[in-house]
Amino acid sequence: MHNDRNDIEALLQTYFDGVYEDDSRKLRQVFHECSHLFTVTDGRLIDVSRDDWLETMGPRPFAEAQGLPRHDWVITVDQSGPTTAWAKVSCQLPPRYFTDYLTLVKPVDGWRIVSKTYRTEIKE
Repeated sequence: MHNDRNDIEALLQTYFDGVYEDDSRKLRQVFHECSHLFTVTDGRLIDVSRDDWLETMGPRPFAEAQGLPRHDWVITVDQSGPTTAWAKVSCQLPPRYFTDYLTLVKPVDGWRIVSKTYRTEIKE
């Protein structure tokens, strides 16, 4: 599973790069096509498909273009077997600060994120 850990860490780095650079190509690479993103807003569960999320990218100013500082890191990774894992990560796109729980699976084409459950904190 040592190689798996390296592959998972590489996937997470691509995820961080994609978020910071607002690069839908990189994010499409790490998120499985059937993946969903979940959060709670105003007490309501929000469920967004990968493709719907990626459609929102581009028109907004993104972190890299604004010269915002980059702070992203892996808090923990737990791999339960050769095809399943999850990661808790943190990334910051000021004024938004995220904690993400990423569920990963490893089909034949390699590790992919199948769900992202996240919390956003706004700091002015």
